[in-house]
Amino acid sequence: MLPQSVQNLIDEFSRLPGVGPKTAARLAFYLLSKPKSDVENLGQAVLDLSKNLTHCKDCFNISEKEYCRICENEKRDHSLVAVVEEPLDVIALEKSMGFGGVYHVLGGSISPIDGIGPEDLRIGQLLERLKEGTISEVVLATNPDLEGEATAAYIKDKIDQLGGSIKVTRIARGLPVGGDLEYADEVTLKRSLEGRREY
Repeated sequence: MLPQSVQNLIDEFSRLPGVGPKTAARLAFYLLSKPKSDVENLGQAVLDLSKNLTHCKDCFNISEKEYCRICENEKRDHSLVAVVEEPLDVIALEKSMGFGGVYHVLGGSISPIDGIGPEDLRIGQLLERLKEGTISEVVLATNPDLEGEATAAYIKDKIDQLGGSIKVTRIARGLPVGGDLEYADEVTLKRSLEGRREY
């Protein structure tokens, strides 16, 4: 029923995470209602993603240059590295304005069910960075789910095998600010109690 170009756009939108067929159709028809220049700007922005972006040589975050802005910043503490799963995690930590070190982006987490093993992530590159001897602390900031915990445990084990005096820490887990105790699950409450500190 639809022209092929519209159907192709709906199909492409449907491939995006969290976008179902109805949302994809709404997006396509929204673009049809916009001026041609707006649609061309969107298309150009998508094309520029593959042309202008690369991965930082140090941390593997997305970058437009050889090194990302964070790694280039001499005011950052380059002896402190937060290990995260994805570039979006870097953005989340940066928004908190509570971390002054640099990052290492793994590119995912260990998930045998999805066929992702340690060799599919940038764990080897992290270990190479650690061997240089300039890093004193690694903050494991992987997600607090099963895959993230398994990834953190694997990395901790690999760092221990290196020997040396690298401190390995894990981000705290617990209740969100503004959350009610009665709605928290048992695991979150248990982790909150385990991670308590002096007030």
